[in-house]
Formats: sequence, structure tokens, C-alpha cells
Amino acid sequence: MSNNFNDKKSESFFLWIRELFGKDKPIITMVHLGPLPDDPFYSRENGMKGLIEGVRQDLYYLQDAGVDAVMFSNENSRPYLTKYGPAAIAAMTRIVTAVLPEVKVPYGVNVLWDPISTIAIAKAVDAKFVREVFTGVYDSDMGLWNTNCGEALRYRHQIDGDNVKLFYNIHPEFGKALSDRPISEIARTNYISSLPDVICVSGAAAGMETSTALLKEVKEAVPEVPVFVNTGVNINNVEEQLSIADGAVVASSLKIDGDTWKSVDPNRAKEFMSVVRKFRDKLAKKAM
Repeated sequence: MSNNFNDKKSESFFLWIRELFGKDKPIITMVHLGPLPDDPFYSRENGMKGLIEGVRQDLYYLQDAGVDAVMFSNENSRPYLTKYGPAAIAAMTRIVTAVLPEVKVPYGVNVLWDPISTIAIAKAVDAKFVREVFTGVYDSDMGLWNTNCGEALRYRHQIDGDNVKLFYNIHPEFGKALSDRPISEIARTNYISSLPDVICVSGAAAGMETSTALLKEVKEAVPEVPVFVNTGVNINNVEEQLSIADGAVVASSLKIDGDTWKSVDPNRAKEFMSVVRKFRDKLAKKAM
């Protein structure tokens, strides 16, 4: 076993990751909901029943592939909002609740891009973690995108949700920070003042590869916090990305044709997780 002091210190910082996901360098896979009742592309013909069945199928394929966790998200609620109404919140809660008896792994929630609704649904469905953009101001596809981390964390506390882990996306898709501060400085000040449980680093949009240089910069800036790669992880780069990151959120590369907007491809999911398991086995042998 390694006797390196830094390794020992890191173990204490990251113990909750191992306890929650049962693995080091966990893979969280996305279960994308179809368009919700107040979204432009909602299918009245298929209705809520169709949405639930789509989620049920993707969930089955992902768990059958051996993923470490899943996260339910309204990825198809395009164009995205920063605040959703009761129809979307109620629909998403109903969909997740309908499939909970079939969920066998830790699960989280992400309402793009509404931290308050995300936390509310997480509490309602007993999710263990959420991912959101909690900090910063952005020039985005949704217009000027502002956040209020203090409000979101106080809301979590008010509804007795302090056990819900918070994944902070500090380099979000579909937007560019108005601040010209280096990403390393943003990561560091997030750690000091905004209390993230995990920091996520992304590419420019869903499915787009995250820069390894950016990932390294953030990882070096905040050794105290788990850093996850958040977009663009695939079977060809997962070893490189996980050699830097403490875990990954994966979606597009596990879909049919690698297309974010299609259903999960069971063969892609199984092949991907096979590569991940082999990589983690190699890491475990090196640590002995």
C-alpha cells in the first residue's frame, strides 16, 4: 500500500465519495427526461405515460451496464429556463417517483438551470446529490444568466436537505462567464466561500469534450474537493479524463449514435463501463 502522506490526506477528503457510490472515480450517467408538459416539444400523444416509459428504458439499460449512479435531468426542456413553473416541477417529480422502485444505484437530480427547483425535487424524491450552476454570472443562450448561491444553500437548509450533496458546475455549457478571472481562481473562491461538495468542469455544450488542461488547472487549484469531468467523456478518452478527474458525468457517448437527444444504446453503455472497470482495476493494482 502507498505510504504517501498526501494520499492519506486525500482519502479523508474523499471518503464520502466512496461511501455514497461504492467506488473511487465513480461514473454518474444521465437519465434524460423527454420534453415536459410545458416544453415546446412535449408530445401530447405520448403524454406522461410515454415520458415515464422512456425513462424506465434508459434506466434499465444503464443499470444493466453496471453504472455507479444515475442522475435524472430535463435535458430536453429546450430552450432552457433559469426558473421553472409548477407544471415542470410536478411532472419531473412524478416521473422520477414512478421509476424509483427500479432504481438500484445512488441517484441525483438536475433541473436545467434552476437550482431551487433542483433542490426541491431532490428533497421530494430523496435524491442523494444534485448538479447545478450555483455561482457566477454568464452571457448565455438563455440571455444574462445570474445565480444566487446563498439563496440556494439557505433553501436547502430550510427544507431539511443538508444531506443532499451539491455538484457545482463552474464552467457551464451554453454560456461564458462575464468575469475574466482564471478558472483556477473561480474554483478556489468557490471552495472558500460557496461550499461545494464536488466541482464539475465542462465543455462548451452537452456532449462536447472537456479540456484536459482545464481539468488539470481546476484539480490543482482545489485539491480539497472532488473534481468531476462533466461533458464529452467517451470510450476513447475516459482513461485520460479519469487519470485527472475524481469521477465523471456521462451521457451523450452512451446514446444511440452518440447523439445527446436519442435513447441510451445498451451496447455502448456496456462497452464503456467495461473500459472503466479495467482502468479502475489498473489503478487499484498500482496503489498496492
